[in-house]
Amino acid sequence: MASIAIITLNILGRYANIWEALRYSSFSVATIISTTGFGTADFNLWPTLSKVILCLLMIIGACAGNTAGGLKVSRFMILVKSVKREIIKIANPREITRIRVDGKSVEERLSSGVSVYLTVYVFIVLCSIILISIDGFDFETTVTAVLSCFNNIGPGLGMVGPTGNFSSFSDFSKIILSMDMLLGRLEIFPLLLLMTPSVWIKK
Repeated sequence: MASIAIITLNILGRYANIWEALRYSSFSVATIISTTGFGTADFNLWPTLSKVILCLLMIIGACAGNTAGGLKVSRFMILVKSVKREIIKIANPREITRIRVDGKSVEERLSSGVSVYLTVYVFIVLCSIILISIDGFDFETTVTAVLSCFNNIGPGLGMVGPTGNFSSFSDFSKIILSMDMLLGRLEIFPLLLLMTPSVWIKK
């Protein structure tokens, strides 16, 4: 709701009235965070603030248990609360704090797993951005192309915005982006597990 409200106010001057701005912003936020892939407005033309919010929503993604892409809201909440806990532990070393989500205590193993997932996520995204930057497209196009594919969003920004496509990318970049789509959809580890030689060796 906060994202919709901020974007609505940010793009208000581009539309006839607040209701039209609200309609376009709410649909764009819903389609991005749910990875539906539809678009009723060219958010490429929106102010930078709105585009940054949409990019953050691409990364955060939908709720846990959803087939949508992204980090997932539950992982994001655990990460934020983990940072908060570390700050509390530094300030008060003797204080014992537990991470709670929806009133339930999160196991240390799960919290650690989320941190590992984020590390691998960032590493793959950065490597992909470096690899497809060989094509020489602008920064906005390059970064959001990777975020769009890895998080299975659909449209990105720049050349891959709601009115664009990925046809201009080289075959090499398309392979990288296709791998990103698979890694993102399967949530990284299942595909990495298949690439691990020990899985295929009979014991």
